[in-house]
Amino acid sequence: MFRRFFAIPLWQRTAAGFALGIIAGLILREQATIWLQPIGDVYLNLIRMVVAPLVLFTIASSIAKLGEGVGAVRLGVRTIVWFAVTSLLAVLVGFAFGHIINPGVGLSDLPLGEVKAREIPSPLQVLLGVVPTNPFASLAEGKVLQIIFFSALLGGALVALGDRAQNARRLVDEGAALIFRITRWVIQLTPFGVFGLIGSVVGGYGWEALLPLGKFIFAIYAACLFHIFVIYSGLLKLHGLKVVSFFRGGAAAMQTAFATSSSLGTLPVTLRQTVERLGVPQAYASFAVPLGANVKMDGCGAIYPAIASIFIAQYFQIDLTLTQYVLIGLTAVLGSLGTAGVPGTSIVMLTLTLSTAGLPLEGVGYIIAIDRIIDMMRTATNVTGQMVVPVLVAREEGILNQDIYNGHVAWLPGDPEDETPEGAQAAGI
Repeated sequence: MFRRFFAIPLWQRTAAGFALGIIAGLILREQATIWLQPIGDVYLNLIRMVVAPLVLFTIASSIAKLGEGVGAVRLGVRTIVWFAVTSLLAVLVGFAFGHIINPGVGLSDLPLGEVKAREIPSPLQVLLGVVPTNPFASLAEGKVLQIIFFSALLGGALVALGDRAQNARRLVDEGAALIFRITRWVIQLTPFGVFGLIGSVVGGYGWEALLPLGKFIFAIYAACLFHIFVIYSGLLKLHGLKVVSFFRGGAAAMQTAFATSSSLGTLPVTLRQTVERLGVPQAYASFAVPLGANVKMDGCGAIYPAIASIFIAQYFQIDLTLTQYVLIGLTAVLGSLGTAGVPGTSIVMLTLTLSTAGLPLEGVGYIIAIDRIIDMMRTATNVTGQMVVPVLVAREEGILNQDIYNGHVAWLPGDPEDETPEGAQAAGI
């Protein structure tokens, strides 16, 4: 029975958990939080458990491998450029849908929710915050950007020491293999976690909380879906890649992101799908995907601030100028880098955008009540972009395993659990 269950593709099992969670939430109503939320919480705790060691071992291992090639810097630059390009496209999509749907027109007397003040760090604070004073404390506290920084240094040291660090490199590679094995076990529980998380959300929210801001919710969902299925699909087609293959390979990560509303919480699933289902080499994906989980926020950092700014301007009957649009766009594209690692990225990004554009900050309080509902779609968009960019870069660099991408091969050559020189070469590493 268990073998038959696990033989079903993960995305199909996750979709079933998603559907059953909706049904259970509708049946249990307010009781869903009591009965279903603990299931989701256990799953989230398991996911969070593997994030820090996964980032540490996989990035150190990937930097060590990439450092041996001549294209490591080029890969990094291409990745950052594509992060910026797709974020700019996301801002334009947000502007377009904000004006097509006009979510703030005709509204008045919306209830004002409580907004907790959040300090927006200066660029210097962000830079200083990336460097850990104690890497072990960073691991314990789950500060992913600091872990990435330390892991990159560790990988660079392995390259610099060469043969003298063979044992240390073997230890790092074996650590990556171990944490990948644990991650696969945890990921098999995704359908149950999605069941609990979605069920508690459906049961906990009443229609009365959603109806006043229905147009705003619709604008966010419509813009995000357009960005995912039109913009991302267009970029994949321009690179000669099958769109269906991408969504089949990335479906489990997108579903998990929607249920958890956390890019970092989805990171183990995103990395696993990017490598094993989308054919991106392990050495490159282990660098690009964790970085993207921190700074690649097309939903939270681009589409959402753009539409929310238009909504707030319309609600307060303010006509936005061209200068304000430019400021909103620049803030959205660059702001994710500046707020990377800050808790509550979406609210911080919106506050930063409104401040830059000179719009009323109290507008945040009018949409805070439905933040969890729109956060699911924003995060799914974030995670989709975090998979699309490595796929595009790998395709441009000629290292994408298209047999894996198109579903012709079920296992990636060069996987850390089956590392051989021949396998690594076949994977483009």
